[in-house]
Amino acid sequence: MTNRPPYLAIAAELRRRIRSGELAPGDRVPSTRAITREWGVAMATATKALGVLRQEGLVRAEPGVGTVVVAPAGPDAEPLSRERLVEAALELADAEGLHALTMRRAATALGVSTMALYRHVPGKAELVRLMADAACGEVPLGPVPAQWRTGLEQGARWLRGVYSRHRWMAHAMASFTRPVATPNALAYLEWVLRSLRGTPLTYEEKLHTHLLVFAYVQGLSMADDLEEQARQDTGISDGEWMAQNEPRLDALQASGSYTELDSVTSGGDFGLDLEALFEFGLRRMLDGIASMIGETSG
Repeated sequence: MTNRPPYLAIAAELRRRIRSGELAPGDRVPSTRAITREWGVAMATATKALGVLRQEGLVRAEPGVGTVVVAPAGPDAEPLSRERLVEAALELADAEGLHALTMRRAATALGVSTMALYRHVPGKAELVRLMADAACGEVPLGPVPAQWRTGLEQGARWLRGVYSRHRWMAHAMASFTRPVATPNALAYLEWVLRSLRGTPLTYEEKLHTHLLVFAYVQGLSMADDLEEQARQDTGISDGEWMAQNEPRLDALQASGSYTELDSVTSGGDFGLDLEALFEFGLRRMLDGIASMIGETSG
């Protein structure tokens, strides 16, 4: 009898179920929560067990579904290409976050050796750049509107859509001094600048306006990504988290030290919604830009 770590024993049993056909390709494997119930282990142990199976290429994360059994690659499998690599990397990052993406994980998902990937990209940094370009190219921006405000609003919503579909993008594009240069990202910048073409703003003001809108959308989108990571790491919903922490927040507020907070929350429950916050902030930001354009025109 060997004293294997619990996560290896769990992985071995799930591996047996897959190889015996008890779990067929496409079937969902037990979730981390189900594993904790069946084996009586901690969430971290369950996560490690599934991680072992992912590294072996037996399972993969399916967005909106869970972790499913991977069909073994057959002789007629599609040959590896840069496009297939980017597609697999996008799927992995969308499901588990950019931190989970490694060259080894991508190779496992594709059923190839890690070294095979380096014939198509020099490393993870270039892979992420190609992923970002592919994500930005999914939905066209359309024609530039005649009104600058409509253009900035449309551009902000387009960027918000990119980040909503691919939450990891907000972190991948986070650097302002070292931007990720891709054809589709530059096409977005060109589109925004064209929407400002009829305004009296200087070239510096136009670039700052673009960066202001970009930073605003990116900041809220990074919050989205952090919230999703928190849900995955803790395994509890936002409502469950609030229920657990509400007594502590109520106790702090009951001390009488936060009178202004009391005054704005006494009218009823305030539920923070990031989409409502996005809409509120976008309108206020565009109002400020309109004021600046008005002052410049005068």
